Amino acid sequence: MLFMTAKLDKRKVIGGALTLLVLVALAVLLLGGGGDKNAAAGPVGANTAARTNEQRVAYLGGLGWEVATDPIDTQTVTIPKDFSQIYADYNDLQKAQGFDLKKYAGLEATRYTYEIKNHPTATGKVVADMIVYRGKVIAADVQSLSADGGFMEGVAFPKL
Repeated sequence: MLFMTAKLDKRKVIGGALTLLVLVALAVLLLGGGGDKNAAAGPVGANTAARTNEQRVAYLGGLGWEVATDPIDTQTVTIPKDFSQIYADYNDLQKAQGFDLKKYAGLEATRYTYEIKNHPTATGKVVADMIVYRGKVIAADVQSLSADGGFMEGVAFPKL
């Protein structure tokens, strides 16, 4: 019979265990920690599931928005093949968030509009529009419907 022994340095063992713990914690943070696979939290432009109303509401909630539980409008839209200047400007907003509508030029998608209840600075009605193609968010924005000059901004919750 053959026996082997090893002498372990306590500092190296503790250092290795701490390194392993940090790597596991980092992996959990980067990979989202599992959780609800249907939840839509994460980066704005992530390849986010939005097939169901619950997933769309969870996506907005994960970004910090409190929204009505049902959309106030649902509409089929066609992403134009040739972008006008207005659409190009809108796509610039989307690209800043990690989306790019050029990939979907000429395709039909669905726009869902949700009323926002907690915009920190706006007065009047504020909505979030989300454009979904094949169950994934491909564009999103927040806008004021105020008659006295509204705004349109990215869907990330504003940092004050």
